[in-house]
Amino acid sequence: MTHPSNRSFGSIAAHVSQDRLAQRLADMAKIGATEKGGVNRQALSREDGLARALLTSWATARGFAVSTDGIGNLYVRREGSDPTLPPVMTGSHLDSQPTGGRYDGVYGVLAGFEVLEALEDAGAVTRHPVEVVAWTNEEGSRFQPYCMGSALFAGKMDLEMVLACTDAKGVSVRDALAETLSLAPEMQVRDFGSPAAAYVEAHIEQGPRLEAEGKTIGVVQGIQGSRWFQVEVTGQEAHAGTTPHGARKDAFQTALKMVNALNDLMHDPDDIIRCTFGRFEVLPGSPNTVPGKVIFTIDFRHPDAELVKERGDKVAPLIQSLAAPCEVVVKETSTTAPVDFDPAVVDAVREAAEGLGYANRDMPSGANHDAKFMAPRCPTGMIFIPCKDGISHNELEYASPEHCHAGAAVLAETLARLAG
Repeated sequence: MTHPSNRSFGSIAAHVSQDRLAQRLADMAKIGATEKGGVNRQALSREDGLARALLTSWATARGFAVSTDGIGNLYVRREGSDPTLPPVMTGSHLDSQPTGGRYDGVYGVLAGFEVLEALEDAGAVTRHPVEVVAWTNEEGSRFQPYCMGSALFAGKMDLEMVLACTDAKGVSVRDALAETLSLAPEMQVRDFGSPAAAYVEAHIEQGPRLEAEGKTIGVVQGIQGSRWFQVEVTGQEAHAGTTPHGARKDAFQTALKMVNALNDLMHDPDDIIRCTFGRFEVLPGSPNTVPGKVIFTIDFRHPDAELVKERGDKVAPLIQSLAAPCEVVVKETSTTAPVDFDPAVVDAVREAAEGLGYANRDMPSGANHDAKFMAPRCPTGMIFIPCKDGISHNELEYASPEHCHAGAAVLAETLARLAG
């Protein structure tokens, strides 16, 4: 990887087209479009396959090489002057939440593709190849676990285990992948684990800080750690009209005590801790029956590893202390440590933003991204742009053409320098 030089900024950014990028985003948003202006393009669906096919058609029209791998990650490559060197990579994902927006993930893929087009239009020669990758199943909305494509690339998951995963209808990743790939032209298949010189991912912030502070670029320093739990509270179903409160084993009331205590545990005057109870299932779900079972989830995040461990270690004992008169089972379903991005890449992003005159700020990422799995593999960084009102995972998600262009321009200058 070539470190940033002192030459002037803007030679590649000048060829980044705001109109072309906006049109690519609009064209991609037609695939899986929803009535409220968002997209439903879940991983390995027909819509996902059509999106891949569209990107492939744009790539081949520009003469870029296209390849895939055993989980369907899609790579678009612009060759460098020394093809033996590992590529400088960028990208994100094309899949969405069931009621997702038209920028989450896909912006990073298309901003990366716009950089390839800008390099081509500028006649630029880079020593390293530059590759754009559309990672498979970042969202995890249809198939779990999330970030399958980048985790497999980084050697953090087993392919056979992933292929055997099924969705709510019992469809396996293996079968869905075969159907999805059938919608795109045949292409070269590559192995996992190929080297990378660096990886830089552009993304909407998915939060309100950049917009609130009037900043155009977020220079992402890393991704916060997380611990996820599933809690199952078992009480006893009973008649709502005849059972005295003192005789009840009400799973909902017990779960409510747990949630209130967890909110106290996670209270943070600085508002950095994130604690979310995203799923809350009350059974049997009858208006006149005392609930006999509650299943709920906890999503706890923070950028400091020590706090993630200290606070997370208190979750299960606290819940168990409040279980009576019910029974409870607490299962930790996911644990990921905070990730710090490579200082050289972070500096390259900041220098590009400042060299192009964009107001910027250093910040962590509250959301997980494919970059989290790439960071142990190669020097990694991220670029954030604002999204309106901080809204994401929502059909109303919006990023302005000007901000999309700014992020792509910073990405272009960053990649050009890292690729030599």
